[in-house]
Amino acid sequence: MTTVQDAQGPVRHRLVVRGTVQGVGFRPFVHSLAHGLALSGHVANHPDGVVVEVEGPPESVEVFRERLGREAPPLAVVSSVARYRLRALGTSGFSIRPSASGAGRTLVPPDVALCPACLAELSDPRDRRFRHPFITCTHCGPRFTIVTGLPYDRPRTTMAGFPLCERCAGEYADPADRRFHAQPVACPDCGPRLLLERPGDRCRGADALAAARELLAGGGVLAVKGVGGYHLACDAEDEAAVGRLRAAKERGGRPFAVMVADLATARALAPVSESEARLLSGPRAPVVLLARAPGFSPAVRLAGAVCPDSPGVGVMLPYSPVHRLLFGLPGDPPGPRALVMTSGNRSGEPIVTDDEVAALRLAGLADARLGHDRPIRVPCDDSVVRVRADGSCLPVRRSRGYTPEPVALPFEVPPVLAVGGDLKNVFCLAEGRSAWLSQHIGDLGELATLTAFERALDHLTALTGVHPELLAADRHPRYRSSAWARDHAAGRALRLVQHHHAHIASAMADAGLDGTTPVIGVAFDGTGYGEDGAVWGGELMLAGYTGYRRLAHLAYVPLPGGDAAVRNPCRMALSHLRSAGLPWESGLPCVDACAEEERRLLARQLERGVACVPTSSMGRLFDAVSSLVGVCHRAGHEAEAAAGLEARAVMAGSGCGSPYAFEVSPAAGDGPLTAGPAPVLRAIVADLRRRTPVEVIAARFHLAVAALVVTVCTAARERTGVGTVALTGGVFVNAVLEEECHRGLVERGFTVVRHRAVPCGDGGLALGQCLVAARSGRA
Repeated sequence: MTTVQDAQGPVRHRLVVRGTVQGVGFRPFVHSLAHGLALSGHVANHPDGVVVEVEGPPESVEVFRERLGREAPPLAVVSSVARYRLRALGTSGFSIRPSASGAGRTLVPPDVALCPACLAELSDPRDRRFRHPFITCTHCGPRFTIVTGLPYDRPRTTMAGFPLCERCAGEYADPADRRFHAQPVACPDCGPRLLLERPGDRCRGADALAAARELLAGGGVLAVKGVGGYHLACDAEDEAAVGRLRAAKERGGRPFAVMVADLATARALAPVSESEARLLSGPRAPVVLLARAPGFSPAVRLAGAVCPDSPGVGVMLPYSPVHRLLFGLPGDPPGPRALVMTSGNRSGEPIVTDDEVAALRLAGLADARLGHDRPIRVPCDDSVVRVRADGSCLPVRRSRGYTPEPVALPFEVPPVLAVGGDLKNVFCLAEGRSAWLSQHIGDLGELATLTAFERALDHLTALTGVHPELLAADRHPRYRSSAWARDHAAGRALRLVQHHHAHIASAMADAGLDGTTPVIGVAFDGTGYGEDGAVWGGELMLAGYTGYRRLAHLAYVPLPGGDAAVRNPCRMALSHLRSAGLPWESGLPCVDACAEEERRLLARQLERGVACVPTSSMGRLFDAVSSLVGVCHRAGHEAEAAAGLEARAVMAGSGCGSPYAFEVSPAAGDGPLTAGPAPVLRAIVADLRRRTPVEVIAARFHLAVAALVVTVCTAARERTGVGTVALTGGVFVNAVLEEECHRGLVERGFTVVRHRAVPCGDGGLALGQCLVAARSGRA
């Protein structure tokens, strides 16, 4: 460190700016700021972030430093500014220097939705980028999915193969231009090109786009290459097109996301709050789950197969210029008002990014393929978000628009890799006070998905510079993610973390809790391996990062056939009825849904206990009640039965009467309380016999579960003195249940922690694994 110059003369400082400061227009901002303050020096990208050397009067240099973080560009996130005092050199002028290479860590921004300025140019016939499908600038466009290395410069992106034309090169080199060092920048003369392919026909550019729009308007299914992979698209109001796409994808009843041209059309589908509108039209542009309000009459009526038996509809706005152009510009022929936009893959496989793979894998799913020649470095599915009544957000799937933004940690951790779970897999790299969650990987049941996991891990490792010394995985002995961690530990410590403990730790970290005091964690989901070998999932724990104690759980019932019961909620309903001492009477929907031979075999299986692991799963109880009341007997996807039950509860509105009541049995000694659903099931059967509307039964069941949560949390507070409750696990994606639990707990004086930055389901699991493993030590 050199000495500081006399206070009356010029001073020179080196500022190392860390955070999301590359690919967001930070260097031209620095250049403009320094020029306005008449300071000299230079700025350059560096593997550690952005490095600035600035020289001038002390007062001006201090103003520069203060404004650097306060007035940063909209997409920049300045996490720290380190200052080093240098000897003044007497330089003049301020320049932007070439990027430095080497080891370090900086933060690449997520992929960002089309900005208003680029949208205006895209729509302006006088602009040279009129109708350019790849228009972008420093404020928008792909980042995460095109970067191949650091520092983030064009040669280290998938745009490296597109040399800039003279005019684009001029913009790229001009610090005063909005496209200065915008790495994806291009124009129709030098950029990527669209290509439409279908049997016997190929066309490019504007012809390709026109053909794609004509195909969609005519009821066809189009595979379209977006920012993070291929989508499969069709007219969302066309019953035949949607039905054909659903059958081809073998998707069961899983809802499709819908893309609409603007907020006005979104409001024609469902009510849109101010918070939802900001999310839809903001730079992240996720799929927003809009609730179906009772009595709302949509002006745009989606095909019934878009989101059958769903409590809402997932809506997004066009976030890439290709998407925007598919809806047409003024003067174009009319087209669909709403498009199904579902991931371009077959059920259980990762989203397709490669054009040659798309030609093979999507050929039977789409009538044509609209691709382009800009490579996608890693796949990145659309994010999905639900907005709560108080305006806060619950990420249901955290991916495009969010990854690779770091999550701040409440304490320092060593370099850690947490591999997450097998369903909705997301892994986590962490070091120091930052954690980086991967994009949504998917279910690890296919070799292709495991390959996608490894590819994403290599990519995120390169971007973060985290080299794990410690691995964390789920305790489940048959999880593929855990097997991968064991196989790749290579002498590093591996910590196995109980599933629901990880969920609670994730909620704590999301809220910034450092673990000094424990929380009462309510972890409700479908499946988690328990200490006793049972399938847990209806858990209340006293937990911190270093350990947990089970305070209460749902009473065990047999899970006949394991995954077979998950796919057949009617079998779960019959298991619950038998455990409650209720007969399998004809007339009950779940009984009538099973053929006589199926019931006979199931009765024998339950009697003998063959392949009947005990479960305390709240997710399976929701499945059982859904079948019991006739909503869903055979599930084509995870949570289908529960989502259908929630949809019925939403339809009931208010005034459905008092909730059903669980039977809470006292603990044996210092053991956990047990919550038995038998009284609830008896009351539901009685209501069915009285022909009580299913919507009312569904609402009363939701209220019963919320009342149970309040009751057992109150008992836990009396027992432990802890007054903070964390709600976590995939069941809390259910808006009706989460809101009722939150309301009841707050009324009883609890501090309630809910997820806001990471998903409450298995998409947030790895964050909890990471912190539990880090606190358990490295030995």
